[in-house]
Amino acid sequence: MADDKFPGWHGTTILGVRKNGVVTIAGDGQVSLGDTVIKGNARKVRKLNASGADVVAGFAGSTADAFTLFERLERKLEATPGQLTRACVELAKDWRTDKYLRNLEAMLIVSDGEALLVLTGAGDVLEPEGGVAAIGSGGNYALAAARALVDQDLSSEEVARRAMAIAAEICVYTNANFTVETIGG
Repeated sequence: MADDKFPGWHGTTILGVRKNGVVTIAGDGQVSLGDTVIKGNARKVRKLNASGADVVAGFAGSTADAFTLFERLERKLEATPGQLTRACVELAKDWRTDKYLRNLEAMLIVSDGEALLVLTGAGDVLEPEGGVAAIGSGGNYALAAARALVDQDLSSEEVARRAMAIAAEICVYTNANFTVETIGG
């Protein structure tokens, strides 16, 4: 569907790693249109503040759509303080049933330092196995690298940075200009 409207849009690698009570979400900075890099320093990982609860979120997909989802998630968090999973389930329900939201083309990885969740427009709220989640065109590369590194004597941030560097070496739609946010612990 997105390819019909915006042919050639690719990009983004977002990785979440939960280890020893700390969650790190990392994202690359590349935005591509076809075989052209439009921007190399986009910020796709952000801290959200809703009712004093810190939440870190990263997005893959349309920027405008992702910011709409961030705003909606913040509202859900304000309605359900301290309950990230519940807020995400409520957002996913709206995303599936609302005519406007249903057309949004983005995916999110979110964490409050305890839960690590992937949200999709298909109504999914997924908690990954092994404390590692990834989305975007380079997501599978980052996921595989992080799974290989997570059992080593490294912090969640070190795992995320090394896995993202590996993904940047392999995926042409991922660069090594990372935004990294750590929460919890």
